[in-house]
Amino acid sequence: MRIAHTMIRVVDLERSLRFYEKALGMRVLRRTDYPEGRFTLAFVGYGNERDTAVLELTHNWDTKHYDMGGAFGHVAIEVDDATGACERVTAAGGRVTRPAGPMKHGTTVIAFVEDPDGYKIEFVERRAA
Repeated sequence: MRIAHTMIRVVDLERSLRFYEKALGMRVLRRTDYPEGRFTLAFVGYGNERDTAVLELTHNWDTKHYDMGGAFGHVAIEVDDATGACERVTAAGGRVTRPAGPMKHGTTVIAFVEDPDGYKIEFVERRAA
């Protein structure tokens, strides 16, 4: 068994795709419209779906707002440079909610940003070997 993907619902698919591609460096792996169901699925990630976990962005055509709820935490992405990753997000028009720095009660460097729908994304800086 392995984790295949995590699904999140997005209000504006094109805006979300721009964020995940431009700010986070992901690529669209596949995208399918389902006119009868009035939704689109777009899968984004850093590698082949057979080898890596990816994100499924679900766009329900008639939904204009989602409540975040209290159960979802964040998606974590390992990066070489958390500060540089935050700078890319800012340059792409994204929002940094916690600048890069050591985590509370630890030494791992982390940062948090938000995607256009308000989902939290954590950058975890890769430790030197």
